[in-house]
Amino acid sequence: MFYYVQGQVAHVAPYLAVIDCGGVGYACHTTNHTLSRLKKGERATLYTYLNVREGVFDLYGFASEEERNCFELLIGVSGVGPKAALSILSSSTPETLAMSIITGDEKALTVAPGIGKKIAQRVILELKDKLAKGQLAAPGGESYGGTGVTVIPENKASEAAAALAVLGYSQAEIGVALKGIDLDSLKLEEVIKQALKKMVKG
Repeated sequence: MFYYVQGQVAHVAPYLAVIDCGGVGYACHTTNHTLSRLKKGERATLYTYLNVREGVFDLYGFASEEERNCFELLIGVSGVGPKAALSILSSSTPETLAMSIITGDEKALTVAPGIGKKIAQRVILELKDKLAKGQLAAPGGESYGGTGVTVIPENKASEAAAALAVLGYSQAEIGVALKGIDLDSLKLEEVIKQALKKMVKG
């Protein structure tokens, strides 16, 4: 229903930002990472997700599309609600979350308040399983899978590609973004960051 809201930051509070759009204040539940990029009185754009349940309409807003994509993936995991998803994304950037899923690092997820070992294991298991089956879709609806990029990580290049798929990018976008990046000398997280910068510029 809403792709994004754009306007002046009217109010910020823990896990909440109010964006004034033409005199209407949209209350967006959000993460610490997004809040750190907002300043009251300045203009901002938040990419949104509308959660509808039993007559309640909750709007969630994020500073980047990658963070919103991760939020949607997380709430699709059984037993993970919006509150838990915000907690995870407040403790992990989209890049580090993607790396945690690909490498099976449950400890990186349990640092988030309220996230125990069982939830962390479930997030990793379900999202890795979707990735392996090529069920993670890009924003345009294209599934990640097929030829060209290895789905099951076997080296740094395929781990980076899989992590970018978690963030919602298509196979074609990932292939272009990884070209020219020094995969041998850079750490995996830096490879992902450089690829994201190229895609944002593109």
